[in-house]
Amino acid sequence: MGAIVARLPDEAFVVAMARLPKVGPSRLRALLRRYEPEEAWSQVCRGSVDPVVVANPGRAGPGAIVAAWKRAAETLDPSAYWRAHIEAGVGVAVLGSETFPAALAEDDDPPAVLFWKGDIDHLAGTRVGIVGTRKASRYGTDVANSMARDLSEAGIAVVSGLALGIDGAAHSGAVMAGGAPPIAVVGCGLDRVYPREHRALWRRVAEVGVVISEYPLGAPAAAWQFPARNRLIAALCDVLVVVESQYTGGALGTAVEAARRSRPVLAVPGPVTAPSSAGTNQLLFDGCSPARDATDVLLALGREPAARRRASEHRVLPTGEAASVLEQLPWHAVSVEHVVVSTSLSLGTVALALEALETDGWITQRAGWVERLGRASGPS
Repeated sequence: MGAIVARLPDEAFVVAMARLPKVGPSRLRALLRRYEPEEAWSQVCRGSVDPVVVANPGRAGPGAIVAAWKRAAETLDPSAYWRAHIEAGVGVAVLGSETFPAALAEDDDPPAVLFWKGDIDHLAGTRVGIVGTRKASRYGTDVANSMARDLSEAGIAVVSGLALGIDGAAHSGAVMAGGAPPIAVVGCGLDRVYPREHRALWRRVAEVGVVISEYPLGAPAAAWQFPARNRLIAALCDVLVVVESQYTGGALGTAVEAARRSRPVLAVPGPVTAPSSAGTNQLLFDGCSPARDATDVLLALGREPAARRRASEHRVLPTGEAASVLEQLPWHAVSVEHVVVSTSLSLGTVALALEALETDGWITQRAGWVERLGRASGPS
């Protein structure tokens, strides 16, 4: 008697189809509307998919796309591919299943399948999207970081795309706060960290929050996938904040997607001479509300901001070199090198002083920059 072969779950066939070339969210949804998952995979393997499924095929025509699917399927083992996702600790949910997040299932353009690392339950609750340009200014990254930190401390989950610039600054701030878990939406497989500079940040967001994608393992970052990613950020957020953006770019595309879903869109005012604020200033001109800080965002959510905790409460007054360093710190972010020059202390002494000041809650440090915390009047 032959061995009994376990039947693969439907999710395994959906995951395999998600890896086929030229299969975006709409085509995958069309396949699953036309066929049950296992039958859909069978039709793909035979090259007999109904051409109606291949909407907007372009110059190639539906026949060429169906043939490309058949060729790709010949090299893809659904069983092994499914096992790879399980072994990598990647969660998978198909649209219509009980585990699929309601926040996306109710959208008018949902993913057909969702992949995640972390805890998918973190999608529940209030969420604010913070997005902006990759070519951010120091002003923009500081605003994104502090706003995300304050929102996370207020129990608001920050949603962004883990890209360079504003996205990364926002996620760093949310992680630093240790409050509401951060949510990242990426445009590639969860084993393809993009950008590579954010490898540690990806890992940390997955540890304390969740990183989600609609692309399976092995899917590289392709240009067309980022506008698709942006619609998911818009779908997830209750309010969207654009921190910095040129006249064109992905952040403004996310704003359009948010507005289409009747989500409030806020913009951070910026210098009128700065190209990185041209798009956000245009949003303000067009009628979007300004986001000066987390308080404005909380008000847009319909929440009364809690009174700000006095920064000098429950803190030990610094002494010695730590007091000297704090006295020299301005009320804006400066580099560690700036602190060394302004205090005339050695780098080692400054480093120890900064560590003590951070432990006692007087400053925060990030990537070689130091920022003072508390009231501008300083310690008495």
